[in-house]
Amino acid sequence: MKIGYARVSTEDQKLDLQIDALKKAGCVEIYSDHAVSGGSFNRPGLTKALDSLQGGDTLVVWRLDRLGRSLIHLVQLINELGTRDVHFQSLSELIDTASSGGRLVFHMMAALAEFVRSLISERTRAGMAAARRIGRHMGRKPILSDEELRSAAYAVSHQGAHLSDVAKRHGLAPRSLRRMIQARVHGK
Repeated sequence: MKIGYARVSTEDQKLDLQIDALKKAGCVEIYSDHAVSGGSFNRPGLTKALDSLQGGDTLVVWRLDRLGRSLIHLVQLINELGTRDVHFQSLSELIDTASSGGRLVFHMMAALAEFVRSLISERTRAGMAAARRIGRHMGRKPILSDEELRSAAYAVSHQGAHLSDVAKRHGLAPRSLRRMIQARVHGK
């Protein structure tokens, strides 16, 4: 059985074009979300469509961007459908995972998504390494200055001050101050 899913992002957009195309493609049931962004995790129409699918069924969309928030999300969703023995069809892109050619196109898309994820990760690591080489600190700024941390550590270790009192004075949790002092002692 073919089950259709249609989505538009804003109130003034119409579902008619998508629904007509899904009916012509032979969809027996059509679920939709109106005025719901593709980036939204809460898409009740999509949830109902996915819940109604049985093994051997086909989920049909007018275009890929109607279904997935991103290429990565789309790949995950199609893989999940595949594990349930549910096929996927996109009318505009002519993808049909029930055919060997459709599966090939989809697997190429999945490989591209993985490649893009890998490139982003490599660029991020390279950028962080370059910043470290020129002495730029990565991450959040320290809560305490070096002088404040030195003073706090001295108060706890040499003056007998309670860790909780010193932490409170600096607006920190005692565990946080202990971690900062230990990191300073161990040169981290």
